[in-house]
Amino acid sequence: MSELSFPASIATPATSIDEVISQLTDIVEWSKQNNSRMGYFAALYRKVTIQVKQGINDNYFDNGPRMERLDVIFANRYIYACYQYQSGQIPTQSWVRAFDETKCWWPIVLQHLLLGMNAHINLDLGIAAAETVPPEELPSLKDDFEKINKVLAGLVGDVLKELAEIWWLLGLLNRYLGSVEKAIINFSMEKARDAAWSFAETLSPLSEAQRQQEIIDKDQMLAVFSRVISNPGFIGSLVTKIIRLGERGTTRQRIEILE
Repeated sequence: MSELSFPASIATPATSIDEVISQLTDIVEWSKQNNSRMGYFAALYRKVTIQVKQGINDNYFDNGPRMERLDVIFANRYIYACYQYQSGQIPTQSWVRAFDETKCWWPIVLQHLLLGMNAHINLDLGIAAAETVPPEELPSLKDDFEKINKVLAGLVGDVLKELAEIWWLLGLLNRYLGSVEKAIINFSMEKARDAAWSFAETLSPLSEAQRQQEIIDKDQMLAVFSRVISNPGFIGSLVTKIIRLGERGTTRQRIEILE
C-alpha cells in the first residue's frame, strides 16, 4: 500500500459520465502522487471517456442517454475493481493480474495498457452491455456499441505519439510504419469489441446465477491470457526488456504524457 490512501470517492459507484470522469481523475492524481503504474491505464481511460462524453453531447450516438448508461456501468466495473484491490478485497482475476503487474518494474507501458484492456474490454464491456438493456433490446444497442470503435480509432494516433515520447525508437517506427501500426491496433480493437459483443449476447438471456458462472469462466480464461501479455515468450520478453530500459521519464511523467 502507498503512503497516501486511495481516494475514498471511488467507493461509491458513479451515476453519470461526469462522475466517472471525476473518479478517474482522482485515480490518475493518486497514481501521480504515489508513482503508481495504475495511472497508465486510468489516464488513457479518462481520455476515452471524455471523447465518449463529447460524442454524446454532439448526438453522435443513436441514443445518448442509453450510451451514457452503458458508459457508467462499464466504467464502474473498472473503478470498483481499483477500489477492491486497494482496500484488500479481490476483484476479478483478470484485474488482479493487471494490478499485480503495476507493482513490477519490468513491464513496459504498452503491456500495462494491454493488461487493462484485456480485463476491461474482453470481460467488463460485454457484462456492461448485457446489463444496460433487457435481452429484447440488446440488438438495438449494437450500432452505438460499434460506434465506440470509431471513437477509439480516432485516439490511436495520439496514443502512438504519446508512447513515442516515452520510448524514442517508437517515434521512428511511427514515422515509417505509422499507417501499418494504426491498422494493426484498430484491427485488434475491433476484434476485441466483436468478442465483447458476442459475450454480451451470451450473457443477456441468462439468469443471474448463470451469468455469474459465465463471468467466472470467462474471467479465468482471460487471467490465463494475461500471462501471455506479461510474459510473451523468450524473444518477446527480450524485446520488451530492451524497450523498458529505453523508456524515458518517471512513472509520474509517463502518466502525464498519457493524459
